[in-house]
Amino acid sequence: MSESRAFCPRCGDPVPERSASDATDPLRPGAEVELCDACYFEDFDFVDAPDRIDVRVCSQCGAVHQGNRWVDIGAQDYTDIAIEKVSEALGVHVDVADVAWQVEPEQVDENTIRMHCFFTGVVRGTPVEEEVTVPVKISRQTCQRCGRIAGDYYASTVQIRAEDRTPTGEETDRAEEIAHRVVADMEATGDRNAFVTEIGEVDDGLNIKVSTNKIGKKIANKMIEEFGGTVNDAETLVTEDEDGNEVYRVTFAVRLPPYTPGDIIDLANDDEGPVLVRSAHGNLKGTRVTTGERYEASYEEGNSPDARKLGELEDGVETTVVTVEDENAVQVLDPETYQAKTVSRPAYFDPEAETVPVLKSRAGLHILPDPDPNTGDDGDDEPYDPYSHTDIDPDTDV
Repeated sequence: MSESRAFCPRCGDPVPERSASDATDPLRPGAEVELCDACYFEDFDFVDAPDRIDVRVCSQCGAVHQGNRWVDIGAQDYTDIAIEKVSEALGVHVDVADVAWQVEPEQVDENTIRMHCFFTGVVRGTPVEEEVTVPVKISRQTCQRCGRIAGDYYASTVQIRAEDRTPTGEETDRAEEIAHRVVADMEATGDRNAFVTEIGEVDDGLNIKVSTNKIGKKIANKMIEEFGGTVNDAETLVTEDEDGNEVYRVTFAVRLPPYTPGDIIDLANDDEGPVLVRSAHGNLKGTRVTTGERYEASYEEGNSPDARKLGELEDGVETTVVTVEDENAVQVLDPETYQAKTVSRPAYFDPEAETVPVLKSRAGLHILPDPDPNTGDDGDDEPYDPYSHTDIDPDTDV
């Protein structure tokens, strides 16, 4: 380098003339004041590093606080997080070219990771290197979600009830499954406010407390989709938030239909025989156990026509077929008195059968469909489905 006519403003020594590649950026503030190499390196700091970095971690779920929110990272340890935080916090002097660096973490104890950082680069044609050590402290706290769970927080209650009966075990089990599935789906999208607070049985059903009104509404609607019935909601003012906004809790009251698939009911003001219920969605639908014909309640009756329950499909008792009298009647043994009785012959009766399930009730003795829908006959070679009263494919799962 040839000497220029510039002098170092600090020591007065001449400042060598530099090539275009070594020249300072003329657009950077202070670039017009050129120090000599000795004075420049006297104040030169290759790396700007913090004295310590704190990482906030939830002691319950392991989430890490990043920015202004908690993030689930699913890590077994926090070394990668420590490296990331150190990388974000370190600064390299803008005059350094060809910067390369590496980091070696040292686990001091459960809550301390010492990060050894090694840097190399070139400034003013001179190779430079530096080593800095940054301790990372893991601060164990409780995230908002875990704090709410610990405090039994909930924003919505789903009440599972049934009209004129107690919900079945299948219905309550399904409600629990739906609640956990809805929460899992919302968690998968990154919603940390989704959780089930409490599920408790009561005398007339099930209560499910959840963290948001959205979850409560989804659970209630899904129950209606699967089992029929109705849902009503009611708000209760509980408090005000820090901004003065009113905070409400919402109760979703799910009312399931009085009859479930498999129930056998005797309709009021109806002399066509009991009905085996196959669906309670919309209008109640079923099959006459006297003829095997379809039944559907009127729009006015909906899913709860005036009727009394006689029993369930599983209550059927196997009895012997004595003789087939004609296309409308068949003789079977009364399962209690063992006397031969003539009863109606429904369409699903198999004339080759030696035994059939029957239900004896206040409405009389009736032949039932086989509880296994892949057995029985409705007059052709296809198996009979008592719930849909349609032919089904033998190879189809039902």
